[in-house]
Amino acid sequence: MRDVDDEVRQIKKEIVESRGLIIKTNNLVNALGADIKSIAKRQAGYERRLNWNSGVAIAVIGVLSFVGLKLYFDAQIGGVRSEMTDAEIAAEELRNDLGDEVRRASDRSTAAAKAAKYYDLIRARNRVEVVREYPAIAKEALSPAEAAVFRDFEQKFRQDLSVGAFQKGLAFVDAKKYPDAIKRFEEAIELHPNGSHIPAVKQSLALSLRKEKRPAEALVLAQQVADQTTDAGLQPDGWWLVALCARDVDDLDTARDALKVLIKKWPRSALSRDARPLLREVTREAYLGKQTGAAPPVPASE
Repeated sequence: MRDVDDEVRQIKKEIVESRGLIIKTNNLVNALGADIKSIAKRQAGYERRLNWNSGVAIAVIGVLSFVGLKLYFDAQIGGVRSEMTDAEIAAEELRNDLGDEVRRASDRSTAAAKAAKYYDLIRARNRVEVVREYPAIAKEALSPAEAAVFRDFEQKFRQDLSVGAFQKGLAFVDAKKYPDAIKRFEEAIELHPNGSHIPAVKQSLALSLRKEKRPAEALVLAQQVADQTTDAGLQPDGWWLVALCARDVDDLDTARDALKVLIKKWPRSALSRDARPLLREVTREAYLGKQTGAAPPVPASE
């Protein structure tokens, strides 16, 4: 009996221990299940984050790719537009050059016709028309050779006309027609102001002006004759005329200075012999004028 009770107690003890073991096992299983659920949740969160990150990365890559493609195509389009602009500019320049060339050809054709007519005037020795038409023909599209030839002929004919006017003026002086002589002398100067004969023209013009009682104008021209170096032989006459004209306008100081220059530079000339007594007279007149305070009488034209 005792053995049976011991076995029963042993069995109860084993049952109690088995139940405790089962409870522990169940708790471990529950704990393991909870851990598995927590791990599954974390895995799911990680996968969601991974999916979001992947989506964002794909979106960013797509945007960057689109922007890059857009920049690339914009650069390509800009290059094409720049080339088109350069081509249009080059085409416009070519059109302008073609238009200029057509105009030059037309101008050259017109100039050739006018040059032929102008050359006919030269061959006919029509000096007046050659000189008159030269400013117009010089503006045409002439060749360098034509321009040089026409310029030389115009200068030569201009000098011929100037000399002719000078000679006509001298003829009027011989006839004592001083107003007509003055016009011809002025025409000669206007036609060829730098000619070698112009000092003589100015001298004759000054003499004619003095004859016409215009000594102030004559004095200006006489001074130019005296100062010029083109025709040195006329300088004594210029200084002599300066003295006479200055005396006429009561500028005795200028008259004395002119006579002194004449006597000093050309002491042996005939004019210097006449200048010495005239210098004494002018000096006396200046002295008397200062003494009396009144202007001396104007001498008669010489």
